Amino acid sequence: MTNLSNFLNKAKHAFLNSRQLRLGTCGIVLLLLIVIFAPWIAPENPYNFGPDILNGVGENGHIIGTNKMGQDIFSMLIYGTRTSLKVAIISALISGILGILIGGAAGFFGGKVDQVVSEIINIFMMLPTFFLILLIIALFGNSLPNVMIVIGITTWPSNAKLMRAQALSLRERTFVKAAAAMGETKGQILFKYIIPNGIFPVIANTTVGMSNAILTEASLSFLGLGDPNTISWGHMIYEGKPYITSAWWITTFAGLAIVITVTIFYLLGDGLNHALNPKHINQRGE
Repeated sequence: MTNLSNFLNKAKHAFLNSRQLRLGTCGIVLLLLIVIFAPWIAPENPYNFGPDILNGVGENGHIIGTNKMGQDIFSMLIYGTRTSLKVAIISALISGILGILIGGAAGFFGGKVDQVVSEIINIFMMLPTFFLILLIIALFGNSLPNVMIVIGITTWPSNAKLMRAQALSLRERTFVKAAAAMGETKGQILFKYIIPNGIFPVIANTTVGMSNAILTEASLSFLGLGDPNTISWGHMIYEGKPYITSAWWITTFAGLAIVITVTIFYLLGDGLNHALNPKHINQRGE
């Protein structure tokens, strides 16, 4: 309860004192509302093919036009929000959980465990992540679940490094040594004291990682390696690329949606980083 109360107090203070965090939070709330009320916001079913092919902005009742198959672009943008948030949240959760567990264990136990994990992290960080993702997608398929899992398991090292650094510091604290002296096991100490007290920088980093996940999914879709059965902004740009001079609205609005959404996650991540990162907290004298 103390950790939860401490977190809520930090969140409240950060929200009131960080413009980036306020803007990012409002943006996330807006995106969630779009996702929840998508069937009522979208004027048409985005999967339906209509007779109005390559209609311009406002033509025949289509707010921002149609594509080569007669699909309503505005409706596709609305439903594409679902895909982007799903990719961002699930891949970030996978990356965050792996990073917290692996980095926390490495920093707390130290010794050979820390050496092995540190070498694995260094190897992952030296690899060109995007090309590794391309290789895995080519081998195991480009379904949306595969894309989310691959992004998650290739982006955990940055979270692990943050958590390891926190664990190395926390294991020397008095309350951790007191818990060990009272007979608590290493596993109990790790999950009761190390992870709850060191998780805050990882939360901020994971939020920024969500924007990178959206960009990665959009990049894969743009290259034709996304899930063709799912509407996504990257796939919309890929489909509209041949018509960029004659039907600019197909790619333009999808690109703007990506830019706005990524900016929202960056604002949220930057706000959380200033609120929860111990370095910034110490600089403010909190």
